[in-house]
Amino acid sequence: MKLGIDSIKLPESKKRGPLANLDHVKELGLAGIFFSTALDMSPTVDLGELRDIRSKADELELYLESGIGKINPYCSAEEPALRAIGDGDIIAGFTRMIEASAAIGCFELWVAPGNFKSEYRGRMANDRFRTDVTWEEQLAGIEKVLQKLAPVARANGAHMNIETHDEITSFEILRLIEKVGSDCVGVVFDTANGLQRAEHPVFAAKRLAPYIRQTHIKDAYVGRAPGGLDFQTRPCGGGIVDFATILPILAEANPALNLSLEAAQSVDDKRRKANPRQCIEIDDPIWRADHPDLTPDELAAYMATVDAYEKRVASGEVADWEAYEASQYGYPTYEHQSYGFDAAICFIKQSARHIEAICRDKGIALSSPAQKQKAA
Repeated sequence: MKLGIDSIKLPESKKRGPLANLDHVKELGLAGIFFSTALDMSPTVDLGELRDIRSKADELELYLESGIGKINPYCSAEEPALRAIGDGDIIAGFTRMIEASAAIGCFELWVAPGNFKSEYRGRMANDRFRTDVTWEEQLAGIEKVLQKLAPVARANGAHMNIETHDEITSFEILRLIEKVGSDCVGVVFDTANGLQRAEHPVFAAKRLAPYIRQTHIKDAYVGRAPGGLDFQTRPCGGGIVDFATILPILAEANPALNLSLEAAQSVDDKRRKANPRQCIEIDDPIWRADHPDLTPDELAAYMATVDAYEKRVASGEVADWEAYEASQYGYPTYEHQSYGFDAAICFIKQSARHIEAICRDKGIALSSPAQKQKAA
């Protein structure tokens, strides 16, 4: 396995550009980079530019991963670049990205089933609870897009890997894989996103393990709050995710799997509103009715994990939502947000140390030379 990072959450990634990002990743002692789409490597999907990036990644002994973007046709209008690269034909745009990615050896390709709008609180923050179209209709639309692209993926030896994103459940992803085919569809396992659907990360890892081909490695605070549960991204080891159990599951299923850290994004790269609370409305009847696959046993295990974490918060072992927010972002004075470049790098390094330590303790080999040296 190799431990790298998602490019979007790498501070100053857009300013630095893809080639310089590879140097920065190497300097951080990480083993690779996950560009969300081919457009993040080359906005015009220029094969010359893409080959230069592949050549440099190989020279630095870094893994290189990519994707094709959001495949929910009901949110395509919010991602105009995906249509533009196909000259108005979004399927042509996706096809072009699959073919260009495969041409540089990127066969595992990220796709996501919706958007998350952090400016809204509760269930309305994600597409699952849109009122203009049902989630079932959106899932049917996603399946149709995957079916249209399946021959392209198969012809190029590629997999379109569905992220366990904020709005979708692991059960729904498995049904999409069954309908379209595991020969061209897999999973990007985000270790924390399933918490927003009340899925226990270990349960989800076991369910999805045979199909996990890419990852987003992140942790989160989950605790009781008005309206349900609060969710807040934390460095790996600082939240609720049991990496000591999950990483061996992933390693056994796919020993060559790349582990791509997803850090909290620097406010220098993306400004944010003061005190943005992300509520999981777990006690709301509408929310509960929309999760028919969630079993009592898994929900009980999930809440037991929340309870155990809240005891750590109560003891002072870890900061509560408000204390962490104040320490990281310098609130209540919004203009003086402190979570900039240096803080984001610290977040990344802290997360990397935690994952490396677990891999060392569990006998999971990290094949990056730098990480091998650290694990020795």
